Amino acid sequence: MSLPPCPKCNSAYTYEDGDMLVCPECAHEWPRNAGAEPGETERVVRDAVGNVLQDGDSVTVIKDLKVKGSSYVVKVGTKVKNIRLVEGDHDIDCKIDGIGAMGLKSEFVKKA
Repeated sequence: MSLPPCPKCNSAYTYEDGDMLVCPECAHEWPRNAGAEPGETERVVRDAVGNVLQDGDSVTVIKDLKVKGSSYVVKVGTKVKNIRLVEGDHDIDCKIDGIGAMGLKSEFVKKA
């Protein structure tokens, strides 16, 4: 993979430093996706089957899930309405009837 030249001095000797690109000749730093459109960097969340999830979707739980810190269990087939996608390990925020607000991982749900 070829890295783009420095936008400031046009040097071809750029290198990566995490998510940044750096020019060793003029010390200019810029983000790797500087030329990307705002919509190109959006994160896509998919369910266990591969369907793309969006805010407001309804999903069904595909595995019994123990609720950490309590004796509750979210049973297979539980339908969750009006999900909200968030950043992090548990990428779905929702409210489950009888349990309350909680976070789910997208790998344990399928789009309803």
